[in-house]
Amino acid sequence: MKLSDPLTLPCGARLPNRIAKAAMTEGLANIYGQPTAELEKLYSIWSDGGAGLHISGNIQIDGDHLERPGNVIIDRMPSPEMRAALMRWTAAAARGGNHFWAQISHAGRQTMKTVNPKPKAPSAVKLGLPGGQFGMPVALAETEILNLISRFGQAAQICRDNGFTGVQIHAAHGYLISQFLSPLSNLRRDRWGGSLENRARFLLFTINTVRQLVGPTFPISVKLNSADFQRGGFAFEDSLKVARWLQEAGVDLIEISGGTYEQPKLLGLEGIDAAEPQSVAETTLAREAYFVDFAKAMKDEITIALMVTGGFRSASAMEQALRSGAADVIGLARPLCVMPDGPKRLLSGVAILPKTETQLALLPDWLSGLRKFKMIRAIDGFAVQFWYYSQIYALGRTGRTNLNMSVFAALREVESYQKKWLRGRHS
Repeated sequence: MKLSDPLTLPCGARLPNRIAKAAMTEGLANIYGQPTAELEKLYSIWSDGGAGLHISGNIQIDGDHLERPGNVIIDRMPSPEMRAALMRWTAAAARGGNHFWAQISHAGRQTMKTVNPKPKAPSAVKLGLPGGQFGMPVALAETEILNLISRFGQAAQICRDNGFTGVQIHAAHGYLISQFLSPLSNLRRDRWGGSLENRARFLLFTINTVRQLVGPTFPISVKLNSADFQRGGFAFEDSLKVARWLQEAGVDLIEISGGTYEQPKLLGLEGIDAAEPQSVAETTLAREAYFVDFAKAMKDEITIALMVTGGFRSASAMEQALRSGAADVIGLARPLCVMPDGPKRLLSGVAILPKTETQLALLPDWLSGLRKFKMIRAIDGFAVQFWYYSQIYALGRTGRTNLNMSVFAALREVESYQKKWLRGRHS
């Protein structure tokens, strides 16, 4: 199996190759949550880059529960202006003949306090991070839960009707559906909490609702944590059971990821507490790709197509993951912020993509000793993430990267822009 091979999904949709641009939060919507010319330019560049599948950043179903300022928001029937903006965005993002799927999400308790000081969540369990950036959540009522499931369905239908060629339901990284799945953040005693069957009910009801509204030939995928990597949390054994249920529900593809804000494995970072080990056999391939061993263990039990994102840089590791059956699609994220045509280069024979993060740090070398403290390492890691946000800004605004920008300058740029965006939205 090769990166250039097409993939036909159960719904009948055909991906032209096995490379995907994984979802990355863009922060480029206007204060009304509408796609902008910057998003069009960004995705036209990525579309020309050669990946067979592109997945948008978080499209939020509730404007009061954003993952970050600048998210696209679909929380109501779209106005003519919004429909036109969506159509321009999707046309630009699929101009290379690739698929463009909408990642649909709700941040739940991972909504920053500056967006909403009292976010809704499965239970009133505050995010365990220092700094006071996240407020105490309010537990959702039954009627609110059912309304949110309907909102996921409505957003998926709107995306289908306005040019997207598929959807991805975000059930990973500690956002709302992931919060329902985790016994650490879901303490409910009704039909939405307790057993894994109950904790997975929100996700499975959402999938059924979306399928009814978009029809049998429209691709539905789910982004699912392999594990939360927190003691007493959502473990790999739980993830495997949920994956079986998703396969039975007719999902076309599962993207395997992992971690939450408290344990950010998705960024290759350590959390504030030691990561809980999982009972999955390790391979040498996992040294490059974070979640490939979890995907391989899943593929031994299920037949649904799996996408693996996180860490891949070399063509040899990507091809090995495909040949071994550990993955059906290879997801790329950070490399496409610095080399937007990375997929095209891989398909033409380039051996490796840049791993820029190894050369990035907030702290200067003379303060590198402070990285022995987990909190400092975490801050440094998230600041590096802001550097990639700045590259996305640059691509959308100018069509070019700004690789000479320092991590500190990127941190200041992103924080300034987000504050300005929030002031505009709240005024």
